Amino acid sequence: MELGLKDRVAIVAASSQGLGKACALELAREGAKVVICARDAESLAAAAAEISTATGGEVTWMAIDLTDPVQIRHLADEVVRRYSRIDILVTNAGGPPSGYFDDFDDEAWFAAHQLTLMSAVRLIRAALPAMRAQQWGRIVNITSVSVKQPLDNLLLSNVYRPGVVGLAKTLSAQVAADGITVNNVAPGYTRTARVVQLTEARAAREGKTVDQALAETTASYPMQRMGEPEELAALVAFLASERASYITGTTIQVDGGYYRGLM
Repeated sequence: MELGLKDRVAIVAASSQGLGKACALELAREGAKVVICARDAESLAAAAAEISTATGGEVTWMAIDLTDPVQIRHLADEVVRRYSRIDILVTNAGGPPSGYFDDFDDEAWFAAHQLTLMSAVRLIRAALPAMRAQQWGRIVNITSVSVKQPLDNLLLSNVYRPGVVGLAKTLSAQVAADGITVNNVAPGYTRTARVVQLTEARAAREGKTVDQALAETTASYPMQRMGEPEELAALVAFLASERASYITGTTIQVDGGYYRGLM
């Protein structure tokens, strides 16, 4: 399927590793010019080189803190200065800490608010003027299956990720006439380096093998396995494409059937 992404300019947030990196790789494969960003310059440079080598595409990087509105504004300004446009924005951020209600003070709540909700708000605010000017744009927010089925020990994620969904649903109606779509993808348990590290740590703590720990975690998933980052990235690339021009305001889970609700 031809997605019509050749020479489109894409910003992918939190993309030095994990889901963000997979999305950047997939967009580059489809011919987009990709700008990746995260905090760690060394990891970004390595990721950019890897993606460029794998795809032959144009990949640039900027080290920014996604909780800093000044740095986010600078990112968008630099992309417009270099390419004169922003076509695609993939918002993404590392998840807030796991835990229960009694585990979090005001500072933890504020930090999660800044990272999980306000990073998306600020990235969209920074990119939207360029999209409106060209009357074309694709915004895809990486959230979590927790927006449809809250996870018991992920209180902060359960609270703030649905805020991103509310933002996207409302904004999608306000920018649809400008040729801009706004959608969310909701990954379930996915084999990122971070997830593998956490599983290995849990297995060691509980005296189990890694395979046992993985089997326990995926037992409630109909596919009986974790997702792979590229499986989420394929959906992101489609939603960012010309072919998805009449899809907006949606939240689509990529979770191997974990979510059992009807809607």
